[in-house]
Amino acid sequence: MQIDRINEWNLTPDLETEIADFLQLVFKTGFDGRSFYMQRHNLRLTLRDEGKLLGHMALSLRAIRLDDRLTDMVGLAEVSTHPDARGRGIASTLLKEAIAAARETVAPYFLLFGDAPLYAGHGFRPVTNEMRYTDLSDARTHGIEERKATYLMVLELGDEPWPEDAKLDLLGWLF
Repeated sequence: MQIDRINEWNLTPDLETEIADFLQLVFKTGFDGRSFYMQRHNLRLTLRDEGKLLGHMALSLRAIRLDDRLTDMVGLAEVSTHPDARGRGIASTLLKEAIAAARETVAPYFLLFGDAPLYAGHGFRPVTNEMRYTDLSDARTHGIEERKATYLMVLELGDEPWPEDAKLDLLGWLF
């Protein structure tokens, strides 16, 4: 099996189409022919076996606010495994690579929205901060949402603990 790190800037038209088709196969709805759900990311991780795309994850590095403090985070999105390859450890293998990539950044936190046991098994834990974000459902701007986080999980990438009571402003979309 081969894992590739692909910077968003380096996506070729063919690779873009291949990832878009893959995400449509896995998720069935919401991508409308795009290789991303709401916004583009910074880094794609793909896993292939004998050339066949079996897994994909996307990472975004961006600034957020925790109360008044501006800080960086890595967000994880588009976690997907080919339906014929589930149960083979592909998501776990890619998540290890994603964590390694996140640790190479300046970000003290790695965030995701989800609740799969896979994430807890790799050190992510649920948090319920009040949060603010831009609603970009259907890849359109609908406004600003404020609510308590659900299905938000965090992995501290260093020694800086996640502030459980801080208001989280994502300064943009849910990743």
